[in-house]
Amino acid sequence: MSHPHPELGPPPKLPKGALRVTPLGGLGEIGRNMTVFEYDGRLLIVDCGVLFPEEEQPGIDLILPDFSSIRDRLDQVDGIVLTHGHEDHIGAVPYLLREKPDIPLIGSKLTLALIEAKLQEHRIRPYTLEVKEGDREQLGAFDCEFIAVNHSIPDALAVAIRTPAGMVVATGDFKMDQLPMDNRLTDLHAFARLSEEGIDLLLSDSTNAEVPGFVPPERDISGVIRGVFAGAQKRIIVASFASHVHRIQQVLDAAHEYGRRVAFVGRSMVRNMGIARDLGYLRVPAGLVVDVKTLDDLPDHEVVLVCTGSQGEPMAALSRMANRDHQIRIVPGDTVILASSLIPGNENAVYRVINGLTRWGANVVHKGNAKVHVSGHASAGELLYFYNICRPRNLMPVHGEWRHLRANAELGAMTGVPKDHIVIAEDGVVVDLIDGKARITGKVQAGYVYVDGLSVGDVTEVALKDRRILGDEGIVSVFVVVDSTTGKVVGGPNINARGSGIEDSAFNAVVPKIEEAIAKAASDGVAEPHQLQQLIRRTLGKWVSDSYRRRPMILPVVVEV
Repeated sequence: MSHPHPELGPPPKLPKGALRVTPLGGLGEIGRNMTVFEYDGRLLIVDCGVLFPEEEQPGIDLILPDFSSIRDRLDQVDGIVLTHGHEDHIGAVPYLLREKPDIPLIGSKLTLALIEAKLQEHRIRPYTLEVKEGDREQLGAFDCEFIAVNHSIPDALAVAIRTPAGMVVATGDFKMDQLPMDNRLTDLHAFARLSEEGIDLLLSDSTNAEVPGFVPPERDISGVIRGVFAGAQKRIIVASFASHVHRIQQVLDAAHEYGRRVAFVGRSMVRNMGIARDLGYLRVPAGLVVDVKTLDDLPDHEVVLVCTGSQGEPMAALSRMANRDHQIRIVPGDTVILASSLIPGNENAVYRVINGLTRWGANVVHKGNAKVHVSGHASAGELLYFYNICRPRNLMPVHGEWRHLRANAELGAMTGVPKDHIVIAEDGVVVDLIDGKARITGKVQAGYVYVDGLSVGDVTEVALKDRRILGDEGIVSVFVVVDSTTGKVVGGPNINARGSGIEDSAFNAVVPKIEEAIAKAASDGVAEPHQLQQLIRRTLGKWVSDSYRRRPMILPVVVEV
């Protein structure tokens, strides 16, 4: 198995007749999925998603792939193939199309409807090509065939990309549910047919590669949800991903069975379920769904609310309910169902929401105490089965953290893929398919690009470090006036602290030390304000560290008169 090395430099020029694969997101992380394929000077992009921030990225709304390696080549992009409509696969499309709005988008009916609604908010009208399973389209230099795969959103597709260099199959996110809600199976017959032709490189979903066995059928959830509905005395509040149409369908079916009305809460939930209903992916009995404003007229035992926030997102509806910061107030006897899995890194935020809801008297049903979610990703048993069907010549695990990629690589090796034909890469690592062999040849820039409000890419790691220090340790400001001729202190030092846990009066003890340091600097001929600021920062920082074992941000200001 080959793996990336820190010393990798820029990749060489792509040899004629070779295919280049460059993942810009989704490897070593859950999210931000984006892969660029290059053949004969032309590019094809598969997926363009976002990653959601963690606690150590305060103030960040979204994290995008880094487009810098292709920014000056966007006129060579023949299209963006979108495998399905989840945010981690389509969420960054608006930011890429801002740079070149006429790049074609290729995807299934539901996927394109979801991205078109998102692009409308960005005032972008895209060029789209709708495809379905079984379709085959020539996208510039790339001959693309689309294959049905089962996932936790309808209309998901894998894509087989044929070039003279060989055939690459990108699975997208998939599992092999044999009893799917929409009766749309992962098309193993199509994968077997591609195997007979010869799959030169397989890019395979790794998310559940560590989980043994097979993912339980989605239909298993229906009985559990009906059981919760049967026992609920008051309102039922269901939190789910805004794109999980199958799960929402199960909730609607249970609500209809138990004589309840359903209201969608949250802009993305209302928008996505409206799209799914209009396109026929969501079956809604007449009169079942009502506007949230009419709920006050209904008794509690007839109410179901469907909202976002199953991952503990601070601004989502469920988190705000838990914090008493929403128009919908949790009362004793309410039942809350968290109908989703925990995305790695979100555990603390989710349990914080669960505790908040429980505090106000809600009965919280979640994956930890009831079977209210099954994964949308193939487990180890399914992946073994899949590899034995596909028999790829080369394997590149994608979509997962390092532990998932490693586990997936081991599964591939167990089914007979030679270890020197298994490539474990990471974001930005360039893999070339030359003469039937995939190998790492270099690396391009693929760092995080942060979205903070209207700012895209302006927030740096240095700025985030400052935010973390401010959040953890607070800030201490020092104001000093010095004589520009003599360098002596003529005003201050005035010291103020915020968020540091240190009383302002405590800093009286360090004032003489600062004055002494400035006086010594003046006698040594050091009078430049920036140098004095650095001196004050060191003097005060050492005192705070020695006295309080803390490292607040220190902001010195030196004014000359």
